[in-house]
Amino acid sequence: MKINKMKYGWLKCLIVPMLAFILSSMKLSGQEYAIGADLSFLKSAEDQGFAFKENDTARPGLQIFKDHGYNWIRLRLFHTPKELPNNLEYTIALAKKAKEMGFRFLLDFHYSDTWADPGKQFVPKAWEGMSHQQLVKAVLDYSAATIKAFRQEHVLPDMVQIGNEVINGMLWPDGKLPENWKNFADLILAGINGVYAACDPLYYPKIMIHIDQGGNMKLTKYFFDKLLSYGIKFDYIGQSYYPWWHGSLFDLRNNMNFMAKEYKKPIILVEIAYCSSPTEYKNKLAPFPETPEGQKEFLDEVNEIVLNTPDNLGAGVFWWEPATKGGRSTRDFFDEKGNVLPVITVFDKYTRH
Repeated sequence: MKINKMKYGWLKCLIVPMLAFILSSMKLSGQEYAIGADLSFLKSAEDQGFAFKENDTARPGLQIFKDHGYNWIRLRLFHTPKELPNNLEYTIALAKKAKEMGFRFLLDFHYSDTWADPGKQFVPKAWEGMSHQQLVKAVLDYSAATIKAFRQEHVLPDMVQIGNEVINGMLWPDGKLPENWKNFADLILAGINGVYAACDPLYYPKIMIHIDQGGNMKLTKYFFDKLLSYGIKFDYIGQSYYPWWHGSLFDLRNNMNFMAKEYKKPIILVEIAYCSSPTEYKNKLAPFPETPEGQKEFLDEVNEIVLNTPDNLGAGVFWWEPATKGGRSTRDFFDEKGNVLPVITVFDKYTRH
């Protein structure tokens, strides 16, 4: 990638990321443990009149999480969504509410108009037909403009994901893996440079690279070894872990130990979930009952594995989408009437005194 052609200036794009990474490395050891949730649908549900409840009493959804020890919120961002609510204006508004309550904020760039995951990474409609170099510039400019918008509203993210579950790349077909590793590395670097270009170098978000291989040591090693071979610098490893897709708790434990020893970076399970009624294990044996109590037991056990990662490099857990309208998913923390389930209490024993 020819950074010297970027409008932000070659010197800033080289020096700022280097300075940010050095300062970040010095401060990571003091990072608080992240008790988080992806609450990207919460505002939409409340805007439509849905009430989240505890003991049959309606309360602001964010307050319920706050009262049970949650200290981080994760919010996804789509470029120009048509049906889903997660555009820039919506995300800034939800981030403001969370920041006012003391939450830290992880921004999840999808670099798409809709869901981006291992099975699909659609280019935003506004970027269709671009060459590789045009896409690189678009990623840099868009990342910088987005972070500038958050900064102007005084809700700068504390951490930023460059892409979502990028084990198979991003912005297909240009950045699709394994065939286009160099293109993918250019795009990741453009995203990182864009974030740094919009920030004061003395106050900037941490950078996370997120894949979906929580229990797969082999694929984790393949991906991060290859990414690091391009000189990409980042602060956190993010992993998804859904046991019906990503292996047993032993697999998760072994991979957490491997990542900590091999890469010496903090690791966050940035997406985990389990179902409160029979869903994923209707036709096979489950590691926990798919019941409200089994859901709680799952989170407790996964959290223990993260807490016991070598060198204190297990940095936190985030539940994926626990607060949707009317308990549409059995992965929710709330039932169809809005009452919160027992899983909300897992962190009480760690945070109450």
